[in-house]
This record gives sequence, structure tokens and C-alpha cells, in this order.
Amino acid sequence: GEIVGFLGPNGAGKSTLMKILTTYIAADDGSAAVNGFDVKSQAKAVQQSIGYLPEHNPLYLDLYVREYLAFNADVYKVAKSRIEEVIQLTGLSNESHKKIGQLSKGYRQRVGLANALLHNPDVLILDEPTTGLDPNQLVEIRNVIKNVGKDKTVFLSTHIMQEVEAICDRVIIIDKGKIVADKKLDNLISADKEQIIEVEFDFKVEEQLIAKIENLTSYKNTHDMIWELTFNADKDMRPAVFDFANANGLKTLQLNQKNKNLEAVFREITT
Repeated sequence: GEIVGFLGPNGAGKSTLMKILTTYIAADDGSAAVNGFDVKSQAKAVQQSIGYLPEHNPLYLDLYVREYLAFNADVYKVAKSRIEEVIQLTGLSNESHKKIGQLSKGYRQRVGLANALLHNPDVLILDEPTTGLDPNQLVEIRNVIKNVGKDKTVFLSTHIMQEVEAICDRVIIIDKGKIVADKKLDNLISADKEQIIEVEFDFKVEEQLIAKIENLTSYKNTHDMIWELTFNADKDMRPAVFDFANANGLKTLQLNQKNKNLEAVFREITT
């Protein structure tokens, strides 16, 4: 019942790790396990435990949706009743009578998800599942993934930060082949003490005066009387900025704290 976002810059080893976890390739060194099974010595058990949707979803475009799922149900040796279950779960009921080649990219991804879920795996591994989708399709697929994530562990590899923020409970970040972060999403973002505050004064303030504000790590004059102030502190620094203004005979016209997002944290960790 957890959705884990897997992030990393290009060349970090993300694709290699995905191939190791899905037993497509063997690791040169170290060890990895999926659902308690070692990917090298218990590869068959790993394969039975996972459902995998690769980035380039291999589908038989000339087959009807239900026909395609029935074919794979025979391969997996699962009951025919499971076909209807995954069709319902992935929202394919109204499309199941159509040929896969007639479907939009979003519905083709749903077919791929349905196929990955046929044998009722404990872990679902998704590689860039929303690439190439329009905004509406993207939201729909995210909703399907969130629904699946209520009962299964979903391991989601993506480069879209907003996607991770929208649906993931936990985030793993890899860089240069090493895991550099593994935390709950909220904890990862809140762990950073950096605060960015935008303040507008009633007249132009000299840089020498701004530099005297406590706990200030950097500052930037973004427009006339507006300053962007960066702090490293455990406490909310807006009262300190307000007190600074009063002490120096300034009025604050605006005082806003900019929220830190996953993209900013990712850049700090991997650069």
C-alpha cells in the first residue's frame, strides 16, 4: 500500500537498477531484493512477485483489448475472472471491445497496466508511465496508479517531479549509482532548513543594510523595492524580517514565504 517515486539525473543508474530489479540483467556487485526475494538466487520468485510496465509499452495493436488480456492470462495461467477484475480496476470497461491500435496513448497505457496486474503481483514497477500523455490522460493515469497503490507497492520511475508530488508517499533519489535520499515525501521536503522569503519595502533599500538581517545566507534584489531573501534557520524568519524593517524605519508592503518543492530539493541533492 505504498507508492514510491524513483528519481535521478540522466546517467545516475536509474535504468540499470530498474533492469536489475526486474531480473532483466544481473548486478555486477552487491545485492538487491524485491518483496523479500533475492533478484539473483530467487529470480523466478521475483518475476512472480512483480508486474512491470516498461517505458515503451509492448502491445499487440491488432488484438482487441479483452483478447490481448485473455492471451496473457493463458500465459500467466490465471483465472479468466481476473481479466474482468483488471479491466474494472484500470477503467477499461468501455474500451475492452476495441482493438488496441484504435486506442489513445492514455488507454494503451491502461492496457499495459491491466496486463501487468493480471497475475495479481504484490509489487508493480512502472517506468515513465505518463511519458507522451496529454494533461487529461496524465491525470487519469495518475488516478489509476493511486487506486492500485491502495493495495500494492508501486515503484514508479519518472523524471516528472510534479508526478511524484501528486501521487507518491515516499521518494528515493539516486545519483552516480548511489542512493542519496530515501524518505517520506513530506519529510524530504521539510528536512531542508532553507527558507526563501520575498519582501517588498516602501522604498529602495541599500544592499549593505539588507546584509545585516540575521541568519541570511543570500539575497537578491529582484525588482526595485523587492528583495528575495534566503535563510538557513529552524524557525520562521518572517517575524525577523518584519522586526528588521521596523528597527530601520521601513514599511513592509508584502512579506511572503516561498514554498520549497521537490524539484528544488532534487537539484540541491544531485548538484
